Amino acid sequence: MSYNDTDKNYLLESLREKQQNTDTTEDENVIDDEEDLSPEQEGSEEGERRDPGGTGPSESAQPKSTGDSFTSQTLEWAFGINRALPVFSLQDEDQLVILYAGSHVGVMYNHTSNSQHLLQGHSNPISCLCVSADRRWLVTADKGHESLVIIWDSYSGIPVRTLFDCQPEGGCIALALSKDVKHLAILGAGEVQHVCIWDWTSENEKPLCVTELSLQHGFQNYIIFNPNDSTELLSNSKSQVLFYKMTKRSLEYAAPKLLDKTFNSVVGVISQSVFHMKGVQALTATVAGNLVLWDMVGGSSKTQNTNRQAIKLIPLQKDPITVLTLTDSYIITGDSLGHIKFYDENFRIISWYSEFSLDAIASISFSKECPPSQGYQEDCTIEARPFVTRNFVVSTVSSTVVHVKAQGDVLQTLLCEHCEPLQAVACHPKQPIVAMGSHSGILKVWDYSSKMTISSRVFETKQIQCIAFDPQGFYLAVGFASGALHILDACTLQSDAEGCFDFCQDSISHIRFSLDSQYLATADTGKAVTVLRLQTNTGLQHWKCLGRHHSHYKPIRDILFGVYVDSPRPRLLSVGMDRRLVEYDLDNSDENKLLILNSVRLEQSAVPTCMTWYPPLTTEHFVLTASDQYKMKLFNSSTKMCRKTLLGPTYGSPVEKIVVLPISKEHDIGSYYLAYITKDKVGIQILPLDGNPYKSSALLCHPTGVSTLACSYDGRYVFTAGASDCTVLSWEVSLSALEAAAALGGKDLTPYYTLVEGGRDGDFFREMESFFYYCQLHNQGIDSMEKRQVSTRIPLTEVPSLMRALGFFPTEQELEDIRIEVKLCNYAETGKYVTDINLEEFIKLYINHRPAFGISKDEIMQTFQVLGDFDMMGEPMLQRNKLLELLQARGEHMTEDEVVECFTTLLGVKSEGEKSKPETNESEETEYSLEYSIPDEITMETFTGHILGIPSYTIEPGKSSTPELNNTDSLLMSPI
Repeated sequence: MSYNDTDKNYLLESLREKQQNTDTTEDENVIDDEEDLSPEQEGSEEGERRDPGGTGPSESAQPKSTGDSFTSQTLEWAFGINRALPVFSLQDEDQLVILYAGSHVGVMYNHTSNSQHLLQGHSNPISCLCVSADRRWLVTADKGHESLVIIWDSYSGIPVRTLFDCQPEGGCIALALSKDVKHLAILGAGEVQHVCIWDWTSENEKPLCVTELSLQHGFQNYIIFNPNDSTELLSNSKSQVLFYKMTKRSLEYAAPKLLDKTFNSVVGVISQSVFHMKGVQALTATVAGNLVLWDMVGGSSKTQNTNRQAIKLIPLQKDPITVLTLTDSYIITGDSLGHIKFYDENFRIISWYSEFSLDAIASISFSKECPPSQGYQEDCTIEARPFVTRNFVVSTVSSTVVHVKAQGDVLQTLLCEHCEPLQAVACHPKQPIVAMGSHSGILKVWDYSSKMTISSRVFETKQIQCIAFDPQGFYLAVGFASGALHILDACTLQSDAEGCFDFCQDSISHIRFSLDSQYLATADTGKAVTVLRLQTNTGLQHWKCLGRHHSHYKPIRDILFGVYVDSPRPRLLSVGMDRRLVEYDLDNSDENKLLILNSVRLEQSAVPTCMTWYPPLTTEHFVLTASDQYKMKLFNSSTKMCRKTLLGPTYGSPVEKIVVLPISKEHDIGSYYLAYITKDKVGIQILPLDGNPYKSSALLCHPTGVSTLACSYDGRYVFTAGASDCTVLSWEVSLSALEAAAALGGKDLTPYYTLVEGGRDGDFFREMESFFYYCQLHNQGIDSMEKRQVSTRIPLTEVPSLMRALGFFPTEQELEDIRIEVKLCNYAETGKYVTDINLEEFIKLYINHRPAFGISKDEIMQTFQVLGDFDMMGEPMLQRNKLLELLQARGEHMTEDEVVECFTTLLGVKSEGEKSKPETNESEETEYSLEYSIPDEITMETFTGHILGIPSYTIEPGKSSTPELNNTDSLLMSPI
């Protein structure tokens, strides 16, 4: 998250000023600076400390805006909540504000103004969060690679401290702030857990103390400070409670036994633990409805303060206790029935809330404001005294968050979100409306301009897999994991019996409407496409099944409706992992008989991932596809001929889905943009495509994986669904920022130099120039004595040799695609073929066609495992005869002469192009080349080192297990 220096300096000055006031009034139970701090901290200046107790520049919990106007996408809203994490009440007097987590962002949600402030900075899903007692400081943490712990100022909404990789074994699973807010306890999420205590108000880069936990205590998942003594903590797993004591430079802990035989009764699985109000005793709640009371044993010296033991088992209630917390003089429990109960310090019930019809309680957070003393209900004691307590926020396991106003027992629902994977999202074609559906069967429709829910519907026992609006906005089609399809009224979300279909038992993965809304097509996991047609009988319209066809033998990746070039008649295409593009004959298809018009193989080795119609930027009409090899291709919509190959976005994973943004008022006339998602990112690409890396950008959207995306009708917003994180994120698109970034990348060839090893002044580029001009000489004849014709172009026939000289070995089909791309690049405009190419055009051609990352060791290993056998050591290998047979019989067949020429050249038997001696026949040369130079069993090391001549390479510790070979060592053989 970005913030300006003025805000930062103002905040730090405030912290320093307040620190001078609080340092003189420290609680005597807190570790003394002179006695207990590490030597590094003893010399720290007061001015270098942040004050955790300062009031700051504002008493309002409304954060300042920190939006970044220099990115092409800005996170604008987060729909959804991580139900596994607690929800905290930040303020509820004049502004009702809560804190929760959604995917990898923290959300400060102001229910009063219906606004959000998003705490961005994590690259992994947030795994835990906590707040200070005064709600001034917020802490978020994640677990995973390069985990972070970030401390935020709730008044300004900016981060004031970031702890990098403080739990390198796996990130964080729980956090706790001491009452004085100076110490932060972090519980690790690694297999071997560590607890570390940080003085985050200082500038030290190391924790005060760290202790390692034994595996026999179970996986600890909760930690809390003693509110009366900041040197004491406790944590618990499902079976063990640990008590900690901070000394001068160490953190010690004790693990008192808690077994069923301790009390001769079933204790139950532990849920949460807290310190009693008096600070000496502690309480532990279990799912058996019991409360375990812990008390001190032995002396009271500092070395014995952790010596607690379970002295009493209190059968508090029959229902499992899921939450245990304290406020003022009350002990509060939340249980699996959604009931909230208040007990006094002697465990007598004072009051309870059971009429709210909630499900299992996940967290309870009380307001920081003290309540007034009048207007309350009576408690359930004999004296019938007023039951005075604070307002509180409750979250449940079904992702519902409510606010309870203690005066009058008023319940207010703040959030009601999806609690199962959210797989589907779609935007209305004419209004600011977005629909989203999840595996919990909940379908919700939002007005994303006002952030209000318009309508919702629950489909019992059904998992929503995908949804789509028709182009007119009248229908909303919903596909389920069971194979059912419901066509709903887009306004009421209701459907009649004729709008419900069950074609198969396979999950529906894609839904598309034709542009005239007369056809609807679905693709399912059974590799079949189903088409419905809207029919009118006696003035009433209803949908009828036109047919179903198993058109692919591998999973279908995308389906697409369009129109013909010379007719407005609808046409339907599908593309699958079998690399085939299938077009359906809608005109001649009849009831229960869906016909195929044609089927074309698009790729040799790459797997298409998605497709869309290319906008009218040229006189030709194209279908745009993306593949798992980071390439995008343009295919003529009529002939299906590959017309152009381009390097796609390379942000860690291939493009999974693409959508052309609708033209908005902000767009320039004739300007088009492409929204796309990868495995975990969302991005924008400027069209037309040309391989320029500066014309695209991407941001992390869902670390656990993004399932789909949708664009608003005006192209201003992009919505991404995170599936397993149960959230949908709304991204505001800034096209001017993207255009500015593209302009800063440079003009002409400047952006492409960054994709060449060494850049414009590197050795590789100079070799490229030398080879290019050598091809001119080669075309005119190396030994020619005639006057040379100086030119900046080379014939198209020289391009294959030049590609291979630079380390890129395309297949014959790829060479044909290159020839067609160059030859027909201007044909639609001029009617003439292009027969030569200059250096600038060749560089772009080379960069767009060569492999994005070369060949990895894992790819070669996988090839040997698929094609070969295993030797005595279990290593994959190929028999020599089988290798020769595969080269001559599979894929692009090589003749025997080509095999001989290739191997004899590679093995150094003769130079390339050298002819056999007249007295030596081909069989003798083959026998020599293959029998004496190639072993009978070819391992991966033999193939790469002995035959191909690539130096052996090893994987360095800490490096990726799939290192790419550099461009000069890449090998692309004919597909086998």
